[in-house]
Amino acid sequence: MQFKQWTTYLATGLLATTFAISSQAEEDWSSTEVQFSTGKLLHPHIKGTGGKGSEISTSIITFQHASSHSYGDNFFFVDHSRVKDNKTEVYGEWYSNFSLGAITGNDMSNGLVRDIGLIAGLNFAPGADNIWALPGVRVALDLPGFAFANLDITGYNNITTASDANKEDSSYMVNLSWALPFQLGETSWSLEGHAEYIAARDVVSSSGDKTEKEAWILAQPQLRFDMGEALGGEAGNFFVGLEYQYWQNKQGNKDVDESTVQLLTVWNF
Repeated sequence: MQFKQWTTYLATGLLATTFAISSQAEEDWSSTEVQFSTGKLLHPHIKGTGGKGSEISTSIITFQHASSHSYGDNFFFVDHSRVKDNKTEVYGEWYSNFSLGAITGNDMSNGLVRDIGLIAGLNFAPGADNIWALPGVRVALDLPGFAFANLDITGYNNITTASDANKEDSSYMVNLSWALPFQLGETSWSLEGHAEYIAARDVVSSSGDKTEKEAWILAQPQLRFDMGEALGGEAGNFFVGLEYQYWQNKQGNKDVDESTVQLLTVWNF
């Protein structure tokens, strides 16, 4: 069986198991956020100077949800981007993690490792008619002061395109996500986000021509200030801050690198 088929079947099986287990498991906690960010982002496929795309004012509304249950946790987000004088785009990701410690009843901790899990993910870009399956392993790290720190190692498998005219080979992803809350005087802050590496993969057209999507590094750390608490309200509900985005070989385009800061507002429910 080809690797692409294997990862597709594994992801499908894990996702189906997610619904079966999660529906019967008791929810422990949940967090829902609406984020608004704005700034100039690089768009590789919009004609610009030097053949590297255009930097255009872009506003993004993100709906994000995370929750845990008896056997692990779920996380998903959907971005709705509006590009000035151009178009809107939608992109989303969803991940379910199954804790081997919770399922087996055994303590998986060892040194910096708090737990190990099996993870199944889907990334979807409706505008490009693409879906990627990401089955793999999660290592939950036990780092002092961190609310969480997770290292995910998964496949990165394009499982559908609209016309199947461009077939993308399988690849892999390594992703670190974290949240580090801290205090400055009487104010509350958080440094959180993720950094991912996705390996290069070939794309084959219907005519047999082969092109390569470059490996990329994408980092999106956020610095959040708890404005709601500072104004006398309840802590953890309203944040303002900055998001820094670094994307080497953005969207797999060679030497198209982005380094930009966006203004950030977050409402947590």
